[in-house]
Amino acid sequence: MLGTGILKGLAETARNFFGSFVYKERLTTVQYPEQRLPRMESSRNFPFLIFDGEDWQKGLRCVSCFICEKECPPKCIHITKSTEKKPDATGKLQFYPEAFDIDVSVCMSCQICVEVCPFDAIKMDNNFELAVHDRFGELVLKRDQLAKSNEYFNSIHPIEAEEVDTRLAAERAAAKAKADAAAAAAAAKAAAAPAATPAPTAEGGGA
Repeated sequence: MLGTGILKGLAETARNFFGSFVYKERLTTVQYPEQRLPRMESSRNFPFLIFDGEDWQKGLRCVSCFICEKECPPKCIHITKSTEKKPDATGKLQFYPEAFDIDVSVCMSCQICVEVCPFDAIKMDNNFELAVHDRFGELVLKRDQLAKSNEYFNSIHPIEAEEVDTRLAAERAAAKAKADAAAAAAAAKAAAAPAATPAPTAEGGGA
């Protein structure tokens, strides 16, 4: 029947309106910004960079592989790679981004950068209060603005963060076990090697 959808919508609106005077669960209006609803686990807005530990410059997971920059549909990610390596939060030498900019004025929030990142270094934020005075300059977020701790990631996406932390912990434990085994094998080989025989010395004699 023509107009059935409109009638159903009007009925739902009326049910919420009149029901809000009787049932608390029918209250659909939130007195924002004083009152805020909790954000859903699946909500997302713009990307941010994750760092481990206390120092964001040392703990950034990003190694400047350029995959997210290449795969970004609107080309809003711009990376400048470092020329030298430095230790990451685990002590492993890695390249790092000297510059990492995201122009959120053209970002589609498509999450492709998150899906293609092999290091779990970039994730989607759910912060939507990004009003600025200059929509050209202030909406280009720099590396220090994008860097947020793994604790923050756990607070906004706890289910996904737990899965990532568990997987990374297993990978790091396996890498450490492999390195320890290699070091032990090298030490055992060195211990088993025969000691170098000293060169014979000529003994002088007199007739």
